[in-house]
Amino acid sequence: MQSMWALSSSGENGAEMPQVWASIGTNQHREISIRGAIRSLKARYGALQISPIYESEAEGFQGDPFLNLVVGFRTKATVPELLAAFRAIEAQWGRVRTAEKFTSRTLDLDLLTYGHFVGTEAGYSFPREEILKYAFVLRPLADVAPEEIHPPTGKTYLQLWQALAPAAPPLIPVSFSWEADSCC
Repeated sequence: MQSMWALSSSGENGAEMPQVWASIGTNQHREISIRGAIRSLKARYGALQISPIYESEAEGFQGDPFLNLVVGFRTKATVPELLAAFRAIEAQWGRVRTAEKFTSRTLDLDLLTYGHFVGTEAGYSFPREEILKYAFVLRPLADVAPEEIHPPTGKTYLQLWQALAPAAPPLIPVSFSWEADSCC
């Protein structure tokens, strides 16, 4: 069973900080990349909520299987600050960005939600359409935040997963030992 870390919901002055959810995917140096991403995110944002990890086939191209998970945390960081931090973490763990969207990668960090915000910020639409499109994003999100509402649909992530699951590509739960690396 994967670890889940609880967070404080208030900032320094008691102001509510938005809950963010981010997906992590990798099909190169998979275990090292996941541990590195978690270590880097924890160092920047503190305690994390971490979903189970799933293996899935590459979608949109021929490549090695991916490991995918979702993490959540509360932060005062803005969307542009989060996106910049995610790109820096990807680069730190060996991600080389190319013009190709569908390609193998050491690390892919995608900001899925920013609190209850619905709209466009920094060129990205929130919540991200990937939530409704890809089983490897929705299932771990439904695991870690089953009762949270997806704002545009008004449905919980668990309800959305239950609707998608019958037609979804296979996702294989992966046993992952965090203690082996003591990263988390």
